[in-house]
Amino acid sequence: MTRRRVLRGAVALVAVAASVLLLGSTATPTPTPPPVADDPADPIRAAEYWLDGAGIREAWQTTRGEGVTIAVIDTGIGKVPQVFGEAVVGGTDVSGAGTPDGRTPLGAVDGNHGSWVASLAAGRGKPDGTGMIGVAPEADLLSVSVGFGAAAAVPFTEQVAKGIRWAVDHGADIINLSFTTNTLDWDESWDDAFLYAFAHDVVVVVAAGNRGSGTNIIGAPATIPGVLTVGGVDQTGTASIEASTQGITIGISAPSEGLLGVSADGEVVSWSGTSGAAPIVAGVAALIRSAHPDISANDVINRIIKTAMPVADAQKPRDPLYGFGLVDADAAISANIPTVSENPMGDLAEWVRLFRRADSAPTPEPTLAPVDIPPLPDADAPTEPGSPLLPSADSLRYGTLPLIALTVPGILVALGVTAAARRIRSARVPVRHHPDSEE
Repeated sequence: MTRRRVLRGAVALVAVAASVLLLGSTATPTPTPPPVADDPADPIRAAEYWLDGAGIREAWQTTRGEGVTIAVIDTGIGKVPQVFGEAVVGGTDVSGAGTPDGRTPLGAVDGNHGSWVASLAAGRGKPDGTGMIGVAPEADLLSVSVGFGAAAAVPFTEQVAKGIRWAVDHGADIINLSFTTNTLDWDESWDDAFLYAFAHDVVVVVAAGNRGSGTNIIGAPATIPGVLTVGGVDQTGTASIEASTQGITIGISAPSEGLLGVSADGEVVSWSGTSGAAPIVAGVAALIRSAHPDISANDVINRIIKTAMPVADAQKPRDPLYGFGLVDADAAISANIPTVSENPMGDLAEWVRLFRRADSAPTPEPTLAPVDIPPLPDADAPTEPGSPLLPSADSLRYGTLPLIALTVPGILVALGVTAAARRIRSARVPVRHHPDSEE
């Protein structure tokens, strides 16, 4: 059974921290102490309602994401020692405007975005168990800084393609993309980049987009077959009106309102959007891969959607607002789910085969040798023109002479037949004697 309560502020959360459940399971956590300190009574920890609501604290009894690497392709992860510490194990800039390590925030307006995303996925928190903590606080992070709009000298589509390849080549098990292009289609350069990630068994988690930001329909990369698209819900588990768009490619839903994030300067702020829902699911994917080291990317996605908590009145089996339901980290780790051979979110390679039109191949040059044709005989020499009243040589040859040859024998035959007929007739007439003649 799903239990939901509406958050009414950090003060109320402190008082009822043990009972705040958004999407939580009714299972009782084991008394085994977690490997890292966690103080649910801390006001900041208590405000992270998704830790209990999405079954994350229960999942921590099994793993906290050790041995898994999440690549955050965003505006860059700030250098906040307590939150990220040694979590960021590598980085790069693909915008042409950042620093080589990918740690310099890009963008005057949204420069903190990458740090907020990373803190939700794998923020470390303070050693005493207080402060902002991520879903997979022992997972490693890769920081790939990209620039949006005027913040980059390199085209955005090229940045994304390059960033994905770099992340794959540097050990990413999961890639988080918390942005949208507001268009259903995507640049063809992304075909190869995403196929490269899928071929290397990487889970790609993307945000569905936010209606409050003008995104009415889901857009790329959330429309790319094979990615796990995350929709957003509020503190009660209801689809967010402002912080989530809708679309048939949504696979799972996670909290997207009343979120916390750590800025590049270390300040904890409140924010909303599916940009935050995506790293929560990316963190859950890291917990699954840590608990099941040999699991495939397809099976990670399948576990997340097969163990999703159903939403009342949602379309079955998949809803354009909720996908397959609300994420449940503990169930995704512990449930007995059969393995799959295909990505349940679709096959990008097959989509490319069906819908991309390859350039037409040039017409091949003929390879046969030319055939020699013997020359035609010379034409007859022209003759001098004669009188139009006299027959020409051709008319005599092909008309008059053949006619004479056929007519003369015919006439002769006819005369012969006539003469013969007369003789026969004469022979048949009796001789009449004259009366005065003698006997």
